[in-house]
Amino acid sequence: MSSTIKLSSPATKEFWEIPVLFEDEHLLALEKPAGLLTSPDRHDPERVNLMTLLHSAVTEKKPWARERNLEYLANAHRLDFETSGVLLLAKTKSALIAVADLFGADKPVQTYATLIWGHPLDEKFEVDAKIGPHPLKIGEMRVDSKEGKRAKSLFEVVEKFSDWSLVRCIPQTSRTHQLRVHLKYASFPVVGDALYGGKNLWLSRLKRDYRLKPGREEKALLSRVALHAEELSLVHPFTNETIVIKSEWPKDMRVALKYLRLYAPVGFGAPAVEPDNFE
Repeated sequence: MSSTIKLSSPATKEFWEIPVLFEDEHLLALEKPAGLLTSPDRHDPERVNLMTLLHSAVTEKKPWARERNLEYLANAHRLDFETSGVLLLAKTKSALIAVADLFGADKPVQTYATLIWGHPLDEKFEVDAKIGPHPLKIGEMRVDSKEGKRAKSLFEVVEKFSDWSLVRCIPQTSRTHQLRVHLKYASFPVVGDALYGGKNLWLSRLKRDYRLKPGREEKALLSRVALHAEELSLVHPFTNETIVIKSEWPKDMRVALKYLRLYAPVGFGAPAVEPDNFE
């Protein structure tokens, strides 16, 4: 059975080869790429999204869908447009109901890796603050102690750099943009998160003798939200076994970490990823 799923969008002429991270007769876990919506955008339903692409491929009986005899796929949760990593899908309606119940009860443990601006005072900290939609800005969330829904996130600093930190995050609830909003609230916005005040990461800011060749324009090391869903752990609803699904960090985050370690070291603890572990 194929270890990747190939998808394409005729409308935008984009192509994706998406790794399969876990699969059995009930569940399918994919490595969602950054820059692809999980499901249709209610404000712009024509935007390309993963679930519509998957449903089209199943209907058209593409090779990867045909070899699996797939007739049904549904996402049990979502990842933000710019967030990469583990995304869990259900192959049947009964599996969807069972897994959705787990997510509804905040039972799966989701672990994210992120780069933030600044240095938290404590190696481990938490943010327990209600989150709700911004009253004036469509698509933006904010901490709202009166009208917001309960939201709690745990954070652990893994490594420090001159102006940045590598942080591991475990949301205790599932709210839209939860980690990004909570980190902004704590005054540590995520790198590349323009919506919540996180500036891009530039090599010219790290490397003192940086020189750009004439006629060329510098590209940011990270210009998207530096957030990756690296692990999902849950009790399988049908086998009762604990399954742990992992996703390798994307190349842009690995490259960014390499340069942070080379030119902006401060850190403590062992590196979470070997700096040269990228193509």
